[in-house]
Amino acid sequence: MKKNILLICFLCFSALTVFAQKQVHNKLRHVVMFGWEKGTDSMAIEKIVNSFKALPSKINLIKDFEFGTNNSPENLNKGLTHCFTLTFESAADRDAYLIHPAHKAFVAQLQPGPTAVTVFDYWAHQ
Repeated sequence: MKKNILLICFLCFSALTVFAQKQVHNKLRHVVMFGWEKGTDSMAIEKIVNSFKALPSKINLIKDFEFGTNNSPENLNKGLTHCFTLTFESAADRDAYLIHPAHKAFVAQLQPGPTAVTVFDYWAHQ
């Protein structure tokens, strides 16, 4: 009986250790999606996209960055056309990014502003 309890405790501890180690290696994803009214000047949109693409070179807290435009045939994007995904090591890094002067300058220049904006953050699990 005592051996069984020790074995169960050992297995639980091992499982928790593996889980904790995986948690340490997870990344925080910050997903930003924009949509503009039809007829918005494509050069203005391109300027905003280029400004967003420049943020990783200005903010070293961003560990990975990718972007793209919607091409889903499902037509469920609700007006969102552009998606940007930023990766952070921690919530603290994401929070520091949000108040970073380069991010604030980017947000201030969102003109003409997107008419649809969605932001979604999540911990990526494997």
